[in-house]
Amino acid sequence: MRLLGGALRAVAEPCFARAVTVVSFTVTLSSLAARCCCRLRPPLSNLSPVHWSHLHSLKMFDSCGVSKFYHSKALTSPYPGSNIERSQVPEDKVDWLTEWKDYNPVEYTSVSVLAGPKWADPQLSDKNFSPTFNERDGEVERRSLNGLYVVENGRPRNPAGRTGLIGRGLLGRWGPNHAADPIVTRWKRDRSGNKIAHPVTGKNILQFVAIKRRDCGEWAIPGGMVDPGEKISATLKREFGEEALNSLQKSPKEKEELEKQLHRLFSQEPFVVYRGYVDDPRNTDNAWMETEAVNYHDESGETMDNLPLEAGDDAGKVKWVDISEKLKLYANHSYFIKLVTEKRGAHWSEDPGPECHE
Repeated sequence: MRLLGGALRAVAEPCFARAVTVVSFTVTLSSLAARCCCRLRPPLSNLSPVHWSHLHSLKMFDSCGVSKFYHSKALTSPYPGSNIERSQVPEDKVDWLTEWKDYNPVEYTSVSVLAGPKWADPQLSDKNFSPTFNERDGEVERRSLNGLYVVENGRPRNPAGRTGLIGRGLLGRWGPNHAADPIVTRWKRDRSGNKIAHPVTGKNILQFVAIKRRDCGEWAIPGGMVDPGEKISATLKREFGEEALNSLQKSPKEKEELEKQLHRLFSQEPFVVYRGYVDDPRNTDNAWMETEAVNYHDESGETMDNLPLEAGDDAGKVKWVDISEKLKLYANHSYFIKLVTEKRGAHWSEDPGPECHE
């Protein structure tokens, strides 16, 4: 996406994960974390089209704090788990602010979603279904971590731009589908317990717990969907236990011991790596993934030494992985991991990259 002049506008709702709408402005990542929404505005579904002009596609930020992001994995075909081909969206047509009268996206919602499982919304045509977008809708969180999103003709609109596909695909909720990604890290050590530094950069090497997803075979952060009414902190611990420690298959006694060890790790002060839109191949024009990625670091390594890794639930495999720029991970998980290395002062790349200038 192009960088334009503008301003960062804090938006409504009582401090929901410090949500912000980026209005094409170069900002630092730290300023995102510091912002808190504190001013109420009317629902977007009640605004006329003339009011949409200030809303711009989402941005992510590089290590210099410069906005350089638009989604790309959300444009790939075929759509996961199907033979559905998205309508092709040129890079210069992704932005909703770019007029495209001939835009003709394919409509697709998976049969597994249409079957009506408890984690999925009904179709919008269902007379008994009246979702309240941009608000907490009963136990379902329909607010976005990136601020208010447009609701057009009754359908929420992907804030990062066009995807070439409408409907929900494999996603259960119309609008944002909230997930939580626990990034559990430790220092790589030799047999004597000393930290191992990278031979080129001299920085210590960080490791994180990675799972191999059963659905697509890609390595990823062990995470999952936030259940209705569930706190993010509970989701982070639950998902790590289920996917990286196979807690669902443990005996009551084993689960009790696991819970004690997990409490030690997850009760520490976490580092919130990222909150917001995820460039996920399952995203559509009307449904998209958002996450809160949180780093729990085991500085001594002793806590995780007592937690043997065992793949479970949606994970096919699980292991400790050395962190570097060579990692190829699901969605934009590599970006989250990079932010952790910057926070911890760990090795990421042999190439120092460009210097950051104010």
